[in-house]
Amino acid sequence: MHQGSCLCGKVTFTVECTLPPLSACHCTTCRKQSGHYEVSVDVPQSALTVTGEAHVTWYQSSQKVRRGFCGTCGATLFWDPIFQDWTAVAMGAFDTPTQTQIAQHIFVSEKGDYYDLTDGLPQNAT
Repeated sequence: MHQGSCLCGKVTFTVECTLPPLSACHCTTCRKQSGHYEVSVDVPQSALTVTGEAHVTWYQSSQKVRRGFCGTCGATLFWDPIFQDWTAVAMGAFDTPTQTQIAQHIFVSEKGDYYDLTDGLPQNAT
Protein backbone atom coordinates (compact mmCIF):
# COMPACT_ATOMS: atom_id res chain seq x y z
CA MET A 1 0.00 0.00 0.00
CA HIS A 2 1.23 3.48 -0.88
CA GLN A 3 0.15 6.62 0.96
CA GLY A 4 0.24 10.28 0.03
CA SER A 5 -1.17 13.71 0.75
CA CYS A 6 -1.31 17.31 -0.31
CA LEU A 7 0.94 19.93 1.27
CA CYS A 8 -1.53 20.97 3.97
CA GLY A 9 -2.77 17.44 4.69
CA LYS A 10 -6.46 18.09 4.03
CA VAL A 11 -6.39 15.55 1.19
CA THR A 12 -4.84 12.13 1.76
CA PHE A 13 -4.91 9.04 -0.39
CA THR A 14 -3.89 5.41 -0.50
CA VAL A 15 -3.06 3.33 -3.54
CA GLU A 16 -3.37 -0.40 -3.12
CA CYS A 17 -1.53 -1.86 -6.11
CA THR A 18 1.97 -2.25 -7.47
CA LEU A 19 2.95 0.94 -9.27
CA PRO A 20 4.00 0.57 -12.91
CA PRO A 21 6.97 2.36 -14.54
CA LEU A 22 6.39 6.08 -14.94
CA SER A 23 6.25 8.59 -17.76
CA ALA A 24 7.51 12.13 -17.31
CA CYS A 25 5.23 14.49 -19.23
CA HIS A 26 6.71 17.67 -20.68
CA CYS A 27 3.54 19.00 -22.38
CA THR A 28 2.73 22.66 -21.93
CA THR A 29 -0.38 21.93 -19.86
CA CYS A 30 1.44 19.69 -17.36
CA ARG A 31 4.30 22.19 -17.10
CA LYS A 32 1.89 25.06 -16.40
CA GLN A 33 -0.02 23.06 -13.78
CA SER A 34 3.02 21.71 -11.94
CA GLY A 35 5.54 24.49 -12.50
CA HIS A 36 7.92 22.09 -14.29
CA TYR A 37 7.38 18.76 -16.00
CA GLU A 38 5.11 16.30 -14.24
CA VAL A 39 5.56 12.67 -13.29
CA SER A 40 2.46 10.73 -12.32
CA VAL A 41 1.42 7.11 -12.09
CA ASP A 42 -1.68 5.57 -13.64
CA VAL A 43 -3.60 3.47 -11.12
CA PRO A 44 -6.96 1.71 -11.38
CA GLN A 45 -9.67 3.78 -9.74
CA SER A 46 -10.57 0.71 -7.70
CA ALA A 47 -7.07 0.85 -6.11
CA LEU A 48 -7.29 4.55 -5.17
CA THR A 49 -8.95 5.76 -1.96
CA VAL A 50 -9.12 9.51 -1.35
CA THR A 51 -9.89 11.01 2.07
CA GLY A 52 -10.84 14.69 2.23
CA GLU A 53 -12.21 14.58 -1.29
CA ALA A 54 -14.31 17.66 -0.51
CA HIS A 55 -11.04 19.63 -0.56
CA VAL A 56 -10.13 18.46 -4.07
CA THR A 57 -10.86 21.10 -6.71
CA TRP A 58 -11.21 19.85 -10.27
CA TYR A 59 -10.19 21.84 -13.32
CA GLN A 60 -11.55 20.58 -16.65
CA SER A 61 -8.47 21.10 -18.84
CA SER A 62 -10.01 19.47 -21.94
CA GLN A 63 -13.14 17.60 -22.97
CA LYS A 64 -11.51 14.34 -21.91
CA VAL A 65 -9.38 15.27 -18.88
CA ARG A 66 -9.80 16.97 -15.54
CA ARG A 67 -6.99 17.84 -13.14
CA GLY A 68 -7.38 17.65 -9.38
CA PHE A 69 -5.57 19.77 -6.84
CA CYS A 70 -6.05 20.70 -3.20
CA GLY A 71 -8.36 23.70 -3.00
CA THR A 72 -6.59 24.89 0.15
CA CYS A 73 -2.84 24.55 -0.54
CA GLY A 74 -2.94 24.17 -4.33
CA ALA A 75 -0.92 20.93 -4.42
CA THR A 76 -1.16 19.02 -7.71
CA LEU A 77 -2.68 15.61 -6.99
CA PHE A 78 -4.56 13.94 -9.85
CA TRP A 79 -4.91 13.77 -13.62
CA ASP A 80 -8.22 12.11 -14.42
CA PRO A 81 -9.22 10.98 -17.92
CA ILE A 82 -12.96 11.09 -17.33
CA PHE A 83 -13.84 8.31 -19.80
CA GLN A 84 -11.34 5.80 -18.39
CA ASP A 85 -11.27 3.56 -15.32
CA TRP A 86 -7.91 4.83 -14.03
CA THR A 87 -6.55 8.02 -12.48
CA ALA A 88 -3.00 9.37 -12.60
CA VAL A 89 -1.60 10.31 -9.20
CA ALA A 90 1.21 12.89 -8.97
CA MET A 91 4.41 11.20 -7.80
CA GLY A 92 5.41 14.21 -5.71
CA ALA A 93 2.34 13.70 -3.53
CA PHE A 94 3.39 10.26 -2.24
CA ASP A 95 4.57 10.15 1.37
CA THR A 96 5.88 6.58 1.27
CA PRO A 97 8.49 4.89 -0.96
CA THR A 98 6.99 3.94 -4.32
CA GLN A 99 9.39 1.26 -5.60
CA THR A 100 9.09 2.51 -9.20
CA GLN A 101 11.12 4.61 -11.64
CA ILE A 102 10.65 6.90 -14.63
CA ALA A 103 10.78 4.78 -17.80
CA GLN A 104 10.29 7.43 -20.50
CA HIS A 105 9.74 11.08 -21.31
CA ILE A 106 6.65 12.10 -23.31
CA PHE A 107 5.68 15.27 -25.18
CA VAL A 108 9.32 16.34 -25.31
CA SER A 109 8.44 18.45 -28.38
CA GLU A 110 6.81 20.84 -25.86
CA LYS A 111 9.47 20.74 -23.14
CA GLY A 112 10.82 23.92 -21.62
CA ASP A 113 13.96 25.43 -23.09
CA TYR A 114 15.54 25.90 -19.66
CA TYR A 115 16.45 22.25 -19.05
CA ASP A 116 17.99 19.29 -20.86
CA LEU A 117 17.08 15.63 -20.71
CA THR A 118 20.30 13.72 -20.19
CA ASP A 119 19.21 10.60 -18.29
CA GLY A 120 19.33 8.35 -21.38
CA LEU A 121 15.67 7.32 -21.12
CA PRO A 122 13.49 7.11 -24.27
CA GLN A 123 12.11 10.46 -25.40
CA ASN A 124 8.84 10.60 -27.32
CA ALA A 125 7.83 13.74 -29.21
CA THR A 126 4.16 13.19 -28.24
